[in-house]
Amino acid sequence: MHKTSIKTLLAIAAIGLFTGTVEADVANMRQLSSTAPPVGHLHFCRALPDECQANGNAAERVHLTEAAFHQLAAVNEVINTQIAPITDDELYHTPEHWTYPANAGDCEDYVLLKRHVLIQNGWPASTLLITVVLDEVGQGHAVLTVSTDRGDFILDNNTNEIRHWTETPYTYLKRQSHTHAGQWVALEGSLGAGQVFVGQNRR
Repeated sequence: MHKTSIKTLLAIAAIGLFTGTVEADVANMRQLSSTAPPVGHLHFCRALPDECQANGNAAERVHLTEAAFHQLAAVNEVINTQIAPITDDELYHTPEHWTYPANAGDCEDYVLLKRHVLIQNGWPASTLLITVVLDEVGQGHAVLTVSTDRGDFILDNNTNEIRHWTETPYTYLKRQSHTHAGQWVALEGSLGAGQVFVGQNRR
């Protein structure tokens, strides 16, 4: 896992995220129709139904200030550092198990914990969206999308750098709905991907 200091991350933010370099028409992902949740998230919601409720008066985007970005960077780096990577097969003897990690987990476990910590720190749940992608080699992977007025940004256990979604190497398939944490929507470019497991590797 690549380590980047908070100081470096903030320098990146000052250069890129707050200079309007992302075109308006691609700043935020385009959502399509509703789609089936990942099987792991479906089981997670059955075990913890309070985590998968409607968001009420859901904000689609949060105002991204430099202070807010600092907090995203800190949460991302701390959790990436504290949680050891391990597959669901190794830890739970099942190909797909979504849960809050104690000290080890795979990609979706990092995402769940980051989302939980940010919500506890006042971020609207409707703007913190678990997202399923295909990585560079076509394997399922989960990241946390933070939907902001400056675009959609990604918290990823593979890097401590907070990146705009268009600056990642991923194909975006689907993510949680803004309005309901237990419902999911397909993303533009995802057609034909089918069901994707995200617990098959340590990343």
